[in-house]
Amino acid sequence: MFLLTGTSSIQTNDPNNNKNNTEEIEELIPMENFSMVCKGVYRGAFPKKKNFPFLKKLGLRSILTLILEEYSEQNMKFLNENNIKLFQFGVAGNKEPFVDIPEDTIRAALSVLLDKRNHPIFVHCNKGKHRTGCLIGCLRKIQYWSHTSIFDEYRRFSHPKSRSMDQQFIELFDPRKVVVNKRYLPDWPELDLQNLTTK
Repeated sequence: MFLLTGTSSIQTNDPNNNKNNTEEIEELIPMENFSMVCKGVYRGAFPKKKNFPFLKKLGLRSILTLILEEYSEQNMKFLNENNIKLFQFGVAGNKEPFVDIPEDTIRAALSVLLDKRNHPIFVHCNKGKHRTGCLIGCLRKIQYWSHTSIFDEYRRFSHPKSRSMDQQFIELFDPRKVVVNKRYLPDWPELDLQNLTTK
């Protein structure tokens, strides 16, 4: 295999005439900290141009970003070209001694994640660690996860800088105030419907 800029070149033999055929295949580079959260939901770092072919393969309907800054022109162009909807819930980092993550913003973001009309959806902040970890941690509470499992996942992605304030935020977060449309809830067997406000 020969690596080219942004592509891979694979040589194959044609059994009919023994000539070499060269196929160009786009190189798929996932975002840093990329992972599947559950059916229809992915997480990771801010997508760069080199990640666009990989994002395209996911067949996304939506991207949910937690960055405060305006979405970049190049990323907006990619979204528009691929008919991907952008949900932006700007959240500041949760750094001691201040707790900056507003609960109502996380609840609104969870309402988007819990609407299957937005799936497949990719969730990110800048590095896919702390703010994304807080949102996914709160989602896990709705999925019957224990605090031990939630914090283990949070620390795995936030390594080597886990924030105790993030973990405290997740622990104290009340999912009962998350408003969802029951008709469009994902078909995840682990959803705790009793801990949600349905309409």
